[in-house]
Amino acid sequence: MNKKHPTLGAIYALTGALLFGINASTSKVIMATGVEGSQIVLYRSLATAGIAAIMLLFTNRKAFRVEKREWPKLIGFGIVGVALMQWAYSMAVANLQVGIALLIEYTAIVWVPIAAMFIFKEKVRGRIWIGVALVLAGLVVVSNLNLSGLSMLGVAFAFMASATLTVYFIMGERAQQSRDSMSTLFYTMGISAVFWLIFSPWWNFDWAKYANQASLGGNLSGVQLPAWVLLVWLGVMGSFVPMLLSYKALRHLSATGVGIASTAETVFAFVFGLLWLGEQISASQLIGGLLVIIGIVVSQTARTTSRLL
Repeated sequence: MNKKHPTLGAIYALTGALLFGINASTSKVIMATGVEGSQIVLYRSLATAGIAAIMLLFTNRKAFRVEKREWPKLIGFGIVGVALMQWAYSMAVANLQVGIALLIEYTAIVWVPIAAMFIFKEKVRGRIWIGVALVLAGLVVVSNLNLSGLSMLGVAFAFMASATLTVYFIMGERAQQSRDSMSTLFYTMGISAVFWLIFSPWWNFDWAKYANQASLGGNLSGVQLPAWVLLVWLGVMGSFVPMLLSYKALRHLSATGVGIASTAETVFAFVFGLLWLGEQISASQLIGGLLVIIGIVVSQTARTTSRLL
């Protein structure tokens, strides 16, 4: 097992969170052109698996080997923790403000220590319930006590993203106990791609329109780029790089540590949603968001010290 470097893990996680925060707005702009959420996930999965495969061919071909006992873990991780998680995430940001969608999604981090307590019998401090209370209170405030002001479809997808992200953190932490980050990325994203090749209408994807210019929308509506540039960014800087950074972070930090650092994505998403897409958020929603983030951090520090790093 490689030596753990918690500081390096935090840098990986925070950099990945920044790129994922930008990706939320990028995905929303691309889906506004008519691309379905499942097609977005298929493209991201294929691009990431393809780049990872090329990297492995030149650096570590032995890493392609998989023991029979590893397949159930990789398949479960690829389908639930990657394929369904990214799809639910994409559908959530398509129907909600990106910051609110991610705020709900990241309540997943609260469930990591609870799952660790009930499933893996880890010791968890009593402060976990304070964290849960803060998160729930924060979500009530974010909704302005009026759920009709939010898309119920978007909220449902956001909570689905939360459930599958819980699986992502837990399985990501354990999958790499015997496998390197790049090969884990290749197999999980490859499995996600196969899943969506079966269940998404990929044949309807209109590649021709991506030769045209596309507006960045919102406050950047006056800026136009070739649409294919957005796809390249989505595949490389919105998928491969942040996913690899996330996986690498899980080699140096526990799911707890990565979860805490990854909550920065919600802040980045709010900032890019405001500056780029022109999405507005009220003062009460900002307070609610702060309560959620505090609750997440409190609940995550409830895991025993030996599991934090």
